[in-house]
Amino acid sequence: MTLQQELRKRLEHKSILLMTHLVLGYPSFEVNKEVIRQMAENGVDCIELQIPFSEPIADGPVISKANQKSLQNGTTVRECILFAEQMAVEFPQVHFLFMTYYNIVYKYGERAFLEKTKKIGFTGTIIGDLPPEEGQSYVAASRELDLAPIVFFTPTSTFERMQDVAKYGEGFVYCVARKGVTGKQTALDEHVAVYLEQCRKATDLPLAVGFGISGAADVQKLQGRADMAVIGTATIRLVDEKGPSAVGAFIAGLRD
Repeated sequence: MTLQQELRKRLEHKSILLMTHLVLGYPSFEVNKEVIRQMAENGVDCIELQIPFSEPIADGPVISKANQKSLQNGTTVRECILFAEQMAVEFPQVHFLFMTYYNIVYKYGERAFLEKTKKIGFTGTIIGDLPPEEGQSYVAASRELDLAPIVFFTPTSTFERMQDVAKYGEGFVYCVARKGVTGKQTALDEHVAVYLEQCRKATDLPLAVGFGISGAADVQKLQGRADMAVIGTATIRLVDEKGPSAVGAFIAGLRD
């Protein structure tokens, strides 16, 4: 069953799905594991595991800092993959995806990276700086391996551009809720509602909405407009401020 089919199946029983995000190696792999455990046990559907990169251009201050600290700790791509494989085995109820930037994939070897991603039980990849037209070999290899190459819609995309981009995607479309980088609070107003209506018309893939989604009120506003809410910076900030033990209750409350 493809990722898209799996998500559609879950949507038969949930009004909206949840995807979370963490940076591998920040603040440590030990903390990563505890956070993932709490996310999995509290019903998260998908988790983006970010392989840290020195220039995470789509990420705001909180996630950029996490990338930098992880790299300063000596985190390697090999460590990230070994840890990710362990997580996929321990938490099979979660659909895991790698999130990173194309330089990581290029240095590893595009085909080798995707084959490894498939082998460890992941369902897709999110490459934050790869325009689909420039990633045709990546898209083709992903499809050959039954991995979902996740594409992005943005508020500046025309409807025609959305339709073009959607042709390259599988699994779901990541709809960026506002201009700019991750982390800043997003006003989920009528402008966002109109934007998501356009997104819905442009593709049959499920819609995941991220950038500035930080709590239950945001998730509630997305119900009926999107299929999955993406929580990134809010969780990382929570771990920084209150420790990993606070994650479970936070996740459990997102659908309340």
